[in-house]
This record gives sequence, structure tokens and C-alpha cells, in this order.
Amino acid sequence: MWRETMADTAAPMEFTPAIEAETASIYARLKDKVSPLEWQIQAPLIAQINRLKKEMNAVILAHNYMTPDIFHGVGDYVGDSLGLAREAAKSDADIIVQGGVHFMAETSKILAPQKTVLIPDLRAGCSLASSLTGEQVRLIKQRYPGLPVVTYVNTTADVKAETDICCTSANAVQVVEHIAREWGVDSVILIPDQFLARNVARQTDIKIIAWAGACEVHERFNADDIAEVRATHPGVTVLAHPECPPDVIAASDFTGSTTAMSDYVTKNRPKQVVLITECSMADNVTSDAPGVEFLRPCNLCPHMKRITLQGIYDSLRFHQYEVTVDPDLIPRAALAVQRMIDMPPLTVPARYDMVKARHHVDVEMIS
Repeated sequence: MWRETMADTAAPMEFTPAIEAETASIYARLKDKVSPLEWQIQAPLIAQINRLKKEMNAVILAHNYMTPDIFHGVGDYVGDSLGLAREAAKSDADIIVQGGVHFMAETSKILAPQKTVLIPDLRAGCSLASSLTGEQVRLIKQRYPGLPVVTYVNTTADVKAETDICCTSANAVQVVEHIAREWGVDSVILIPDQFLARNVARQTDIKIIAWAGACEVHERFNADDIAEVRATHPGVTVLAHPECPPDVIAASDFTGSTTAMSDYVTKNRPKQVVLITECSMADNVTSDAPGVEFLRPCNLCPHMKRITLQGIYDSLRFHQYEVTVDPDLIPRAALAVQRMIDMPPLTVPARYDMVKARHHVDVEMIS
């Protein structure tokens, strides 16, 4: 079906009155972030993408770090990596286009192996995911026999296949404590993000064994950034992602996943807020939090920014680039991810206790 309609969708991208009317509701959410000239370029692409999705029975999973034109314009499901994983597992679409980086597309394929999973740019990688291999996880398990391995979802399929259960920043503490009880141990291996591991260690009595991986976006933040913002904007509310270094978390007012940060802003409506995470996060929350002033600093993820409207359009139109996972890895990786998805709902909001966050707790680093 998609090849038969390709000629129609390859028509010149013109900003016609019909396109303007078709995309008016989307522009209403984006007008503060997109200039009228930019919108004349984006609107035809958004209209074409949304038509193609219907023709091809495709859905677009858009991470919170996607640019607003993707997040609000073409994303069918938006949110953090845990939310997108759940949507991939239950979607009845034939095709999934991943508005995110490669490990997210692999996770979609692991959970829905019968579906076609596309990523608009194969270069959309992740510094954290590339910091650890399945072979290294096997060596870690040999070094620490009898201890469960909790793997952050920001990892490749071969790493997930070697783990006992995955976690996200939203449920890392819950998963660590759950697996420790299940295995009857007081120590857990939590890999590969060293800062997530250090921050989780401050929230639990479980001993954490960590790997020296890091997100290139979040590791660049430091406590001086927050001190500078507070000095120039007294009373500002600082929200941080748990992939940030512990000194950043300790200096913040709230720590949680991207979804938790978004929920905090929309529910509490602080007068001024700074999100210590990827820049597009603030742009996407703005539409749901009128009257809230978003301040910088923020850092751009070069990998997330490889995903563009044009790339999504080409991905659908040309059926590129398909993401595959070794069939031998899928059952084991799926088990680890599904265990995460099947965790009972959190009894308290997915946030980090800020009193505990300011206490120092050592982790054992794998060397």
C-alpha cells in the first residue's frame, strides 16, 4: 500500500491554504516556538507525514527530547523511554517509526518483533548505550556471581539480553529494591549510568555496584550552573534529571524522569523553572504550562537532533531505515524489558527524595 501511494506523497511541499487549515490546530501549540516562515516549511511536511501514517498503519513514538515540530506535530505517543516502551508493546500498528535514538528503536523491535521498526537516521546513537557491551556484562556477572543485574533501558539489545531486569530513571529505585528482595540479597549491579547509580544509592539501603558510563548531555551539568541561575533568578524552581551528577541533584528542588518533570511543571505551575536536561524538553512542556517562564541552562543532545521532520517523512516514504535485532537475543532481552513493564505501579510519584539526595553514599565502581 505504501509504495502505491508514494507518488502522491512525493508532490512538492507547498504551503497552501488547504495545508494551513489542515495544520491550524497544531500551529496553535507551536506558534510561540516556530516563526511564520519556519511554519510554512514545516506544515506541509507535517501534513504529509500524518497522511502517510494513516495509509501505512504506522505510528510515531516521540521521545520528550524531540523538537516541538515532531513532538506536537506528528508524534502519536509522546513521553519518556518507559512510556514509549509500553506503547510499542501494545500498539496495533504495522510500522513503528522511532522518534528517538537507536536503543529506543531496538527496544521497540524487542517488544514487537513482528512489526517493522524504522528510525529516520542510523547515526542517532547514544553515548551511554555505547559505553557497555553484552560481553562486558557477561564478565561483570562472572566477577559478581549471585547478584542480580539491573540494566538501564538506555542500552543496546545485546546488553539487555544479559540482564535480569531493566529500569528507567522513573522506576530505578523501585526496580533495585524489588530485585534485591526477590533474590534475597543486599547488593545489586546497576549499569551502565554511573550517575543514575550514585543517585539511586542515596535513595535506598541496597548497596549499588556501578559502571562508569554517562550521558554526554547530563554529565556536562554541574552545581555551579544551578548556583548561577539561582543568583540571577531568586526563587527559581530547579528540576533535574537523575542522569545528572549527584552534586547537581543535591542542589536541585526536584529530581525525576522527563515525564515526572513535565508533570511537576503542569501541576505546580512555578513562576520560573529551569529543567536540567536536554533543551527540547522545556520547549515541549511550554505548551501545557502557560504562564511558566522557562530558563536555561540546558544542553542539546546531538543524537536526538538527528531526527528531523524531513527524516521522518523520508523514513515513511522510502521505508528507511529498518532496525533489526538478532532473533537469538530477542527472547532474553524481551524478558528483561517486560519484567520492567510488569512492575506494579509506583505507590508514590516517580520522584527522588531530595533530603536523601543530599546524603553521600558510596557505590562500588566496576574497574
